[in-house]
Amino acid sequence: MEVEIGRGKKARQAYGFDDIAIVPSRRTRDPQDVDIGWKLGPHLLELPLLASAMDGVVSPRVAIELGQLGGLGVLNLEGIFTRYETADRELEKIAKLPKERATSGLQKIYEKPVDAKLIAKRIKEIKDAGVLAAGSLTPQKVRDYYETALEAGLDVLVIQGTVVSAEHVSSNGKALNLKEFIASLPIPTIVGGCASYQTALHLMRTGAEGVLVGVGPGQACTTRGVLGVGVPQATAIADAAAARVQHLLETGKYVNVIADGGMRTGGDISKAVACGADAVMIGSPLARAKEAPGRGFHWGMATFHPTLPRGARVAVEQNAKLEEIVIGPARENDGTLNLMGALRTSMATCGYESIHDFQKAEVMLAPAIKTEGKSLQQAQRIGMG
Repeated sequence: MEVEIGRGKKARQAYGFDDIAIVPSRRTRDPQDVDIGWKLGPHLLELPLLASAMDGVVSPRVAIELGQLGGLGVLNLEGIFTRYETADRELEKIAKLPKERATSGLQKIYEKPVDAKLIAKRIKEIKDAGVLAAGSLTPQKVRDYYETALEAGLDVLVIQGTVVSAEHVSSNGKALNLKEFIASLPIPTIVGGCASYQTALHLMRTGAEGVLVGVGPGQACTTRGVLGVGVPQATAIADAAAARVQHLLETGKYVNVIADGGMRTGGDISKAVACGADAVMIGSPLARAKEAPGRGFHWGMATFHPTLPRGARVAVEQNAKLEEIVIGPARENDGTLNLMGALRTSMATCGYESIHDFQKAEVMLAPAIKTEGKSLQQAQRIGMG
């Protein structure tokens, strides 16, 4: 629905996760009968969960543990772990930076160039543990390092930026032709982010196996404030899902929609899938894990940009193991633990057997969904309050 915001300018109404609710169907199902697995290229994954390629979230150790749980940890191949042999020392420095010097301190630490030998070393660490190795590179640097990553055994490449388009225009050197580049790769590729129907459709036409949907919704991201760019996630995911249908009709190829950011609880993840996502990529919920390398802090990939930072180092409470956050058991009632169990239970409660079935769930606008009848929880700051 479009509304007129002034003479000559109309705008669509868009919605985030807090604006909607999933409507139960006429059927219910036992949670053990629900399948939350999904397919990424030739790989079958048990959990529709990717860990964001952020240095406060994914280390080789976290990537290994998440892979063993059934998810996929994406390592930032332009991050701390590929710039420093002794990455832990630099992460400790970041954790000790005073609040007022956090951004400038990050900029200084990230001045050190990426070391191609460390890219190979980190990927091999993950591969040697017997799990899939996924790594993220920016469109600006992917041509510099992808061969090293492939030779080291990378299984999944993520080409990721704040906004990635299939039609980048540049007068400064040769722009990356995503379609040609992806076609030359022997491994599945995920590209993003995007937040609209047309951009998602064009990215799908590059041959990618998955498209990341989300511009600026993350806890550590300030893109929406710095650039004024972004679309609330429920609408962005639904638009990308519509693009997936169109692309499937055109080519017969199914491309995964991966909701990237803006999810804190199992309910948020469930809503993302109900809006059309095949999987989710999350950062801050996993930064809370005791195994997370951020030592109680989390920052985005653009936080340390040398001229226009678009992120913040945010504090998180490391109060649970990675396994508890992902598959439980939960010992808190606020929806931040056992995220995959919550998704499975949500699907079972609504009667859906698979991710693809759950994407057909009815949703409705429900601005009171988190507050209706919850005055005691809000007053006591427990549960949903």
